[in-house]
Amino acid sequence: MTDPHTTPRIADQAGTLLLGGDLRVHRLGFGAMRIVGEGVWGPPRDRDEALAVLRRAVELGIDFIDTADSYGPQISEQLIREALYPYSENLVIGTKAGFARTGPSEWHKLGHPAYLKQQVELSLRNLGLERIDLLQLHRIDPEVPLADQLGALVELRNEGKIRHIGLSEVSVDELSAARAITPIASVQNQYAPSFRQSEDVLEQCEKDGIAFLPWAPVGRGEMASPDSPLAAIAAEHEVSPVRLALAWLLHRSPVMLPIPGTSRVAHLEENTAAATVRLSEEEVERISRFLS
Repeated sequence: MTDPHTTPRIADQAGTLLLGGDLRVHRLGFGAMRIVGEGVWGPPRDRDEALAVLRRAVELGIDFIDTADSYGPQISEQLIREALYPYSENLVIGTKAGFARTGPSEWHKLGHPAYLKQQVELSLRNLGLERIDLLQLHRIDPEVPLADQLGALVELRNEGKIRHIGLSEVSVDELSAARAITPIASVQNQYAPSFRQSEDVLEQCEKDGIAFLPWAPVGRGEMASPDSPLAAIAAEHEVSPVRLALAWLLHRSPVMLPIPGTSRVAHLEENTAAATVRLSEEEVERISRFLS
């Protein structure tokens, strides 16, 4: 393993934001969904590599890790603890609750207050934490009043078990309804240069200083393919299309906090190097127009 004292902290170059108004993190995080098995189920194919990815992420200056109780389930959180505990005081871990898992690639919304509280308690245990810095409602369960779902998280926050509350896959109206119940620190929606259906949510987050965590930030493979729509522009910068896509996100908004995930150290290093790419305003607009 590389000596962390001699490893360039590349993520430092991504800039920072205040998560929840009091947690300063670099604007390039790590999403820990891919470190578990296929279908986001079961143990990783290569456990040693998964642990190495987590340790290398911290070496590179990444100080925000996103996970969920449903990744594995529970396995992603357990791997994070195995790799990084005791945690450095500047490391922020965000996790999520609100899905029940019944098998590979099977996801069921479940927002009953008792279930959410149970899952948060499990996350605290699996991560080895007394308080979770960011707990995001993984999905709003349409069968349960939103006030009840968020109310369970507010109770846990009042007990000191959660620091900040976030949301995932919400509309502007749902974000507004949630903020009428409790402060919201983050929104995690699918968003990429080639997938911008949540543009209105991003703009609302930017207006209100809410962190926006794009999941699938380089799309679902199209950015990395040989015929990537960003290939020509990436060649001008002598970088990969994936690195350019992540760089575009960083330039797109000051509240953007991309969380690219991978199970390989080499891919992690490639993703993190996006922090070093500088784009002009004209180039950002050019990419936006090209992929619109």
